[in-house]
Amino acid sequence: MNRLGISQAVQIDVLAKSGGVAWDKLVLSHPGCTFFHSAAWARVICQTYGHRPCYLYFPDPEKEGQPATLVPLIEILSRFTGRRAVCLPFSDFCGPLVFSENGLSLVGDELSKLARERAWKYFEIRSADGLEKSAEAAVTFYGHKLSLCGEADKVFARFGSSTKGAIRQGLASDLNVQVMGTSEAVTEFYQLHVRTRRRHGVPPQPLSFFMNIHENALKAGLGFVVLARSGLRAVAGAIFLRFGHQAIYKFAASDPRFARSRGNNLVLWRAIKDLVEQGTDMLHFGRTSLDNDGLRKFKLSWGAEEEMIRYYRRDAQNDRWMTAPGQGSNFPNRVFRRLPLGLNRIAGAALYPHLD
Repeated sequence: MNRLGISQAVQIDVLAKSGGVAWDKLVLSHPGCTFFHSAAWARVICQTYGHRPCYLYFPDPEKEGQPATLVPLIEILSRFTGRRAVCLPFSDFCGPLVFSENGLSLVGDELSKLARERAWKYFEIRSADGLEKSAEAAVTFYGHKLSLCGEADKVFARFGSSTKGAIRQGLASDLNVQVMGTSEAVTEFYQLHVRTRRRHGVPPQPLSFFMNIHENALKAGLGFVVLARSGLRAVAGAIFLRFGHQAIYKFAASDPRFARSRGNNLVLWRAIKDLVEQGTDMLHFGRTSLDNDGLRKFKLSWGAEEEMIRYYRRDAQNDRWMTAPGQGSNFPNRVFRRLPLGLNRIAGAALYPHLD
């Protein structure tokens, strides 16, 4: 641990083996921890994009040797989009982990000091309600989480009728569904992912991003790939990441020519059954834009509980909360839908190091 110039926080080097182990031990002691809080996710982001971690431990002044708050931050240094810190980039949600009653009160001012020292334009906290009463969200999303408590058939019973019907339709099809953790499965999923991203009008993340997920998460048992195949062809797939007793449905892709086989539903149902067997308590479906009513209904049809995910941005120069979204990821969709797959991949590799 290295003490920073700010008065309270200590920085933990999560990229070092010992630092990552120490950080994960602290994180796992908090009931609200997610895969996004893990050292493995920090390694994925930093190894792929060259960003720097700034993972902060705020000690509890009333309990010696105990944390008051843990704040994972990634520092992004871009000549195009500016110098800033995010908790955490490429993560649907990842707020500070608060252990004590006064834990959050230690964070706001200290992060503002650090932002000035590091010359950040701003720092962003994702889904950390209550940093300050005056804080207004810069942007808001829906979040959906599904309780996996109980046996798989009891989880199934809570699904909507449309989802139950889609699963039964998929089970009656010729699709074969497998759960894997190999690099070959990640590569196979990535081919689907590239085509799906182009269909949505956005470039894909670089292949190295997914290879780093395999190296740091899947090989360590912190996730898996589910693929649905028709013969030898993968027609639907997803990557699930797990940490502690919670999991995230992070990436999904499919071939629309096989939509009637309900591969997406089969993939998710198979993952749910495996997660239940592994003792996972909750599956998060990630964030959903407020205007994406179709995706929202799909997630709700699985019996998921809806919540609001809020992103807070603090302007370092003016020391105030920002209300403009400014997400920096509104790609010109029409262009990317028309680009050849190879050019789309090149565009993604060039753009993502400057985004969050």
